[in-house]
Amino acid sequence: MSVEILSRIQFAFTIAFHYIYPPLSIGLGVVLVGMEGMYLKTRNPLYERLTRFWIRIFALIFGIGVATGIVMEFEFGTNWATYSRYVGDIFGSALAAEGIFAFALESGFLGILLFGWNRVSPPVHFFSTIMVALGSMFSAVWIVVANSWQQTPAGFHIVGSGMTARAEVTDFWAMVFNPSSVDRLSHTIIGALLAGSSLVLSVSAWYLLKGRFVESSRAAFKIALAVATVAGLGQLFTGHHSANGVAVNQPAKLAAFEGHYAASAPADMYLLGWVDNNTQQVSGLAVPGGLSFLLHEDFKAPVKGLNSFRPADRPPVNFVFQTYHLMVAIGMALIGLTLLASFLLWRGQLWQSRWLLGVFVAAVLLPQLANQLGWYSAEVGRQPWVVYGLLRTSDALSKAVTAGQVWFSLILFTLVYALLFALFLYLLNKKIQHGPDEEELSEAHHLSPASKRNNPVISHDAPGASAAALRHVSDL
Repeated sequence: MSVEILSRIQFAFTIAFHYIYPPLSIGLGVVLVGMEGMYLKTRNPLYERLTRFWIRIFALIFGIGVATGIVMEFEFGTNWATYSRYVGDIFGSALAAEGIFAFALESGFLGILLFGWNRVSPPVHFFSTIMVALGSMFSAVWIVVANSWQQTPAGFHIVGSGMTARAEVTDFWAMVFNPSSVDRLSHTIIGALLAGSSLVLSVSAWYLLKGRFVESSRAAFKIALAVATVAGLGQLFTGHHSANGVAVNQPAKLAAFEGHYAASAPADMYLLGWVDNNTQQVSGLAVPGGLSFLLHEDFKAPVKGLNSFRPADRPPVNFVFQTYHLMVAIGMALIGLTLLASFLLWRGQLWQSRWLLGVFVAAVLLPQLANQLGWYSAEVGRQPWVVYGLLRTSDALSKAVTAGQVWFSLILFTLVYALLFALFLYLLNKKIQHGPDEEELSEAHHLSPASKRNNPVISHDAPGASAAALRHVSDL
């Protein structure tokens, strides 16, 4: 394979692995705010135990996310030197803003979040939880801004020419609020909320099926379900608005999303299908004129198709078509799942629906898969451009890197990331097996004085609270 293909595979692999963790930390941060907010409101130690338990899982996710994110910054210089020179001023300003306004905020308050339970007042600790949640979101803001600029460049001019050309910021806020940044940010944040809340839903459902930590798990499930339900419905609106923006700013990408080739004709909306690029035909189930209606509220309105662009300027159509439609299908499935669970909870029948709890255990993978598919749709859909309309991917490579060097580093990355992922799963499983109530029993001496007065941790709802542990707490 060529250096270009190998470098693209390597970067796709590293960023896909990294992208497992930031959405989890963003979504879980919001759920933590809900849990600790309920503790401040009710002073029920149950919510304190839940918050403590999920904070430790949050710290694990945060740590591995930071470690895996560093690699990508080096890849910009090793594999994509021309690209780095071209966008250095743009990315430099966005990444500097992330370090100042996001990472410093998140990492600074993380210390209070983890170790401040008995050192600061409950309102101050709650404030630190909010700051950590906001910090993780602010980090996403600047990363999405930098990436969105590649999709829809704005607020810049080109300095130099040829190999020395580079984009230079002329209007910082025009760069930040480029035509796609707000739509893409809202869609990304909501996807992260689904990922984090689904992790809590999955673990809580597993506890309930096993009959462990029942009261705690029901409380956590309710909070996470509220976040997931709102986020799922929100994706409908942000996804639709984002697609409208793609139609204006990147029409070739939108045409690839639906396999629409005709230069100017009504466009169908496919529910599923397969694209034959040679015959320019799509086989599948479609709503005639559906895409035209979504974009223009007219089933017969023309939509710009792939034949309006040179073959060299078109993305890989079937790949983009499949990843986009799988993302949409998963999003709709999550909406249906959360709405059904919310209805059964309202009817008082959710906890008896063991089959649905089993679905939630497995559904932890769905938001992650949808986030990955959405990223692939967006990034592959802008090909052959790395900076849309300005710099081709084939021209952005480092000139001194060989295919053998990329192969070697890709193999090493695969081995290291496999070990990291195994370590993450091991630590996560160990923490989940421990459980929120048992963890609090084993660390009862860390409870705040108010919690000890309100509940001496002897009225746990779970069979997992052993008699020995209860005697230990009574001794304390």
